[in-house]
Amino acid sequence: MKMHILSGGRLRLRKSIYLPDAAKGETMELPVLSFLLRHSQGNVLFDTGCHPSVFESPEKAEARWGSMAKSIVPIPAPGENVVDQLRLAGLGAADIDMVVNSHFHMDHCGCNQLFKKATIVCHERELVAVKQPDAEQKGYLRAEWDHPMPIETFSGERDLFNDGRIVLVPAPGHTPGMTAALVSLDRSGAFLLASDAVPLRAVLDRELSPRNNWDADRFTRSMTVLRRIEAGGAKLICGHDAGQWANLKKGADAYN
Repeated sequence: MKMHILSGGRLRLRKSIYLPDAAKGETMELPVLSFLLRHSQGNVLFDTGCHPSVFESPEKAEARWGSMAKSIVPIPAPGENVVDQLRLAGLGAADIDMVVNSHFHMDHCGCNQLFKKATIVCHERELVAVKQPDAEQKGYLRAEWDHPMPIETFSGERDLFNDGRIVLVPAPGHTPGMTAALVSLDRSGAFLLASDAVPLRAVLDRELSPRNNWDADRFTRSMTVLRRIEAGGAKLICGHDAGQWANLKKGADAYN
């Protein structure tokens, strides 16, 4: 199996969302990550980043994201979307068999609709959360997650192909159905794809709870679980850490 790390875009937002001691009004630019897992039984995407249209203009971003486009600002960059990134690995949207969404916020499922031949996989609590009356206020935008492709849900851990290669690990806190993925490769070893269960390394190291979490206590408990997995030898990849992103292999340069 091979793992390609792909760019799903870049965003600008207030630093204090993650780091409480940040100066008022200070912003930070964050990468959005997607992962292509080329398994012998099918091509899997873990998260799909932002929809390409939000990078075209502020008007298009607001048309898709509403008022959230003013606080979570897409940063235009040619080729920084999952479909263009897949081409670097020699694949197109039709080659993806399964999309696993860590959760259904717009920067993690924005390109779902482009993978029309794929099955969507998510935690059952996430699918419940997006259907609540206040879902839009909590960052769940119907245009991003509600598509005709089949959706499969799970509750506890799920071994995607029953071979230990891709194991989905529930990590609630940021959202009710937040999910990480433990990926085991032959030569490169184990990787823990934490998504927004650990958005920045500083959040884990300083035991912080970001302001955009659904439940701070559950978030802290999930970080304890992920910290234990990391201590067992897995390399933890954060959801939006710019410093870590700069040192990762990306695009066509795969982990094996």
